[in-house]
Amino acid sequence: MSLKLTASAIVAAAMFVTGGVAGAAGIPESDEPIKVILNDWTGQHFSTKVAGGLLEKMGYNIEYVSAGALPQHAGLAQGNLHLQTEVWSNNVGDLYPKAVESGEIVVIGELGLEPKEGWIYPPYMEEKCPGLPSYTALYDCAQAFAAAETFPKGRLITYPADWGTRSRDVVASIDLPFEAIAGGSEGAMIAELKSAVAANDPIIMMMWQPHWIFAANDFNWVEWNPIEGECAEETQEKDTACGFQQAKVYTVAWSGFEKQWPAAFEMLKLLTLTNADENAAILEVDSSGRDVDDVAADWIANNEDRWKPWLDAVM
Repeated sequence: MSLKLTASAIVAAAMFVTGGVAGAAGIPESDEPIKVILNDWTGQHFSTKVAGGLLEKMGYNIEYVSAGALPQHAGLAQGNLHLQTEVWSNNVGDLYPKAVESGEIVVIGELGLEPKEGWIYPPYMEEKCPGLPSYTALYDCAQAFAAAETFPKGRLITYPADWGTRSRDVVASIDLPFEAIAGGSEGAMIAELKSAVAANDPIIMMMWQPHWIFAANDFNWVEWNPIEGECAEETQEKDTACGFQQAKVYTVAWSGFEKQWPAAFEMLKLLTLTNADENAAILEVDSSGRDVDDVAADWIANNEDRWKPWLDAVM
């Protein structure tokens, strides 16, 4: 009996050393696949594939499911989806806070990113729109940002439609003479941004960081009035506008996740990624054309000193 136990222990240790499953007793607790959400921006794909890759190392069965940034919350609340690595707290719609309050969605913890969101423009636009970076300049020079389909109003490129209506809400609430045009996707937005910069054409766009585009080009941020507390995007006034509520980024799960996969839940509480992690990954995928699966796998291979303690703590 003792010989068999010793042999088993040696096999388990060998599996861990060689990158296999660190098979602690009872893990995985279920063969049921963990349905992990993929949204439609690269940074979220990276954090999702890192989390999924680490869960696979623990022995879990991972299934990736594409879902929109707002529709995903219904799936999480109903238990049809199980895990989301990147919920940005300022772009969640109406269902998410209610589902968190009711306990249908559980906040596991902050992912570790330090994001910024708002409107960006190339520095050369300050010659065409004196008064920038203040948002008040946009009232007098909207035509400098106009396109044929929006003239005399300026053209503002916003997030894709299923990411919400935040820029449109701000434009409406402060009566800014701009048309908010939804970007088709992150890729389409970046392509338009790069094309405009290459041609010195006018452009203003809702954007976020971490993102590789800030490593590749210079952009300035529209500046707003400072405010204490939260910035209510839908109810601002022209003279005191605060722009956009800045986000925290949370990892969240279906309410039954911890009971069904407790070791996975505990590991995800420890998982953290930085802006530098995501910036480098996004640059590899969106600029160098690498597959996000390969980039995430490389991060796991090169950062064992980061993630091994997370797994050791729960297995």
